[in-house]
Amino acid sequence: MPPAQRNMLAQILLPAVSLLLAHLQYFLCSLMQFIPGYKNYLPSPPKEQILHHSPRGLQCISPLLQTMEETPEPIPAKVKGHIPKWINGNLLRTGPGRFEFGNDSFNHWFDGMALLHQFQLRAGSVSYRSRFLQSNSYLTNRRHNRIVLSEFGTLAMPDPCKSLFGRFIDNANVNYVLYKGDYYISSENIFMYKVDPETLETKEKASMESLTENPWHLQVDWSQFIAVNGATAHPHYESDGTTYNMGNSYGKHGSSYNIIQVPPQSSSCTDTLEGAKVLCSIPPMDRAKPSYYHSFGMTENYIVFIEQPLKLNLLQIITSKLRGKAICDGISWEPQCNTYFRVVNKHTGEVLPGQWYTKPFVTFHQINAFEDCGCVVLDLCCQDDGTSLALYKLQNMRRTGEALDQVYASLPRAFPRRFVLPLHVDPDTPVGKNLNPLPYTLAKAVKDADGKVWCTHENLHPEGFEKVGGLEFPQINYSWSNGRRYRYFYGCGFGHLVGDSLMKVDVETKNFKNRSAFLLVLDAETFRELGRAEVPVQMPYGFHGIFTPH
Repeated sequence: MPPAQRNMLAQILLPAVSLLLAHLQYFLCSLMQFIPGYKNYLPSPPKEQILHHSPRGLQCISPLLQTMEETPEPIPAKVKGHIPKWINGNLLRTGPGRFEFGNDSFNHWFDGMALLHQFQLRAGSVSYRSRFLQSNSYLTNRRHNRIVLSEFGTLAMPDPCKSLFGRFIDNANVNYVLYKGDYYISSENIFMYKVDPETLETKEKASMESLTENPWHLQVDWSQFIAVNGATAHPHYESDGTTYNMGNSYGKHGSSYNIIQVPPQSSSCTDTLEGAKVLCSIPPMDRAKPSYYHSFGMTENYIVFIEQPLKLNLLQIITSKLRGKAICDGISWEPQCNTYFRVVNKHTGEVLPGQWYTKPFVTFHQINAFEDCGCVVLDLCCQDDGTSLALYKLQNMRRTGEALDQVYASLPRAFPRRFVLPLHVDPDTPVGKNLNPLPYTLAKAVKDADGKVWCTHENLHPEGFEKVGGLEFPQINYSWSNGRRYRYFYGCGFGHLVGDSLMKVDVETKNFKNRSAFLLVLDAETFRELGRAEVPVQMPYGFHGIFTPH
């Protein structure tokens, strides 16, 4: 056979043989799933191939990651366009705003001292103010003019006059939360701070003098009310004011995940968290290495918790100071483990006996969850690689040129996905059959021979979505849509290390709209700009916020 013909034959046969082998491997792997215990010996499913969009020449964002001065007195903003006069209230945001004390500097973006921001909208006008949260960390570091208390990514030289208890992280810079009608600044540790949403003042704030005598009197301590060692900064709310949250506890038998319920405001209650209770405690798969979690889902009847393979190595965290390591060094991504879904009846505290699991991923923010036809539908932003926390060190984020492009290229992207968890699975449920009865989603849930349910997600985005860099910080019309079937959500596109655009996603058509990000007021339906407000002060890039209507 002439060489030209041999080459042509090879070009035809090789792809065909490769395709045949791929289908044969898929068939054998599917067949082996019905042999009890064999799935544990199968290789992990391949990662979904998503070609990340990695632009060159990214703009330096170092000016957004510098220490800023606070603006305690309101200043007017310059409005372009028009802001509807019916929008009256405060847009409250928080995030890191101070990164140095004296000659000491923080290492990680998450370590910066909390700076509170307020945009007050009233009758078409906008004003701005900001204040530093008067936390124990902020006041102590400022008093000594150095970093005395360790943070997530920074190991401090401790003040010899402080007790070990006095070195717990209390820099609450993540989010505003609402309990019994009061506003608090929270992170994920044991302490919160009550703030005034109108003035941004820390209520019962400590002075430099009182700090020396009693540095803890301004804090709200979860452990004084229930047996937990902290709670997330993303609680869920019922229409009557009942609040649900999750927090870990650590004891002699290891760690536990706890579902927390805080009752609505009552005239008979004086203390903030009085009446709070733990609905149930869930043991981790490995009590010495529980999963890290940042948020959870809630439907009309259930709490949905995701146990993911981003692990807290408790021994390493407890001994971090002795080993000269920061706390973040005790968090590890372990992709050899799968991701599990835990479902809890929020009315009774019963943990449902089903076991739903999927390939390893990391999620920081849930989009929404609701019930339909005996299933829980769970939408969330997922990363297939859990190494992003380590990349947000300030030295990485302040880079320029090609070095900045390289950091962004290595950053795992988050994409919106949908999972369906069938709740009524019993020994009579057929093995190998897709248990998803919902016609509007392609997500799958298949029972294995061992009784577990393997879940395969549906992408809530179209082809080409990776060009916007993925999506994070999702938001819905909470009072209208949370726990219900919904149509749209909003979020930040990540064409940079931080969100650099606003997005609106249609979960039914998977179409999305994308806009460059300014301080904008947009028509939620059309995404048309109505107006923008410009403030003549520098502001650092922040994390989360809420709108409080007047």
